[in-house]
Parts: sequence; structure tokens; C-alpha cells
Amino acid sequence: MAFISIYFRTTVQYFKGLLPSINGANECLDVDRVEFLRSYLRAAQRATAAGVDIKGYFLWTLMDNFEWAEGYEKRFGIYYTDFKTLERKPKLSAKWYGAVTRANKVL
Repeated sequence: MAFISIYFRTTVQYFKGLLPSINGANECLDVDRVEFLRSYLRAAQRATAAGVDIKGYFLWTLMDNFEWAEGYEKRFGIYYTDFKTLERKPKLSAKWYGAVTRANKVL
């Protein structure tokens, strides 16, 4: 959480508007990803209230995919990909993020 606050505070000194993307939660234990995203978006709200001009937000990434450094080991997507059948299923984070975007507020 401290990193997020420092990120927005520092970035506002150097850029006029932000389009942050992320990043970091890569496990299939999706409850952690939801909590991570929730805290990140709340920090973005605080930054906006403090005057940071955030233009939008890109969630990385939609589907599990091949990563050059990790191969198929790490799963970054909010949709689970079965690499044998290519079937895709929404994770908890996909459902939560969909609700956030429909409500236009952090839930």
C-alpha cells in the first residue's frame, strides 16, 4: 500500500495525466487479486482527490497466457485459460471487476 501512495505522489511531479496499468498479483488464488485490485483502485481514488489527473486504468491481463520469463507457470489473467482445451472461465476477479465497472465505483 505504501508503494501505491509513493507511486502516485511521485508520478504527479513528472506527468500531466496517468494511465496506470498493472501488474503484480499472479496467483490463481483470486481473493488476493481482488483485494490487491481493490486497494490499488482506492489509492487511485485518493490520488484523484489529491489532484492527480488519472486518465484511465488498464487491468493486466484479461486471460492467462504464455509469459516469456515464466512460460505457462504463472497465471496473470482474470480469466482462467485451460491450455489443453483453450476453454476460458472467469475468475472471481473478473466477476468483481465487471461489477466495479458496471457500478462505476470500487466495491
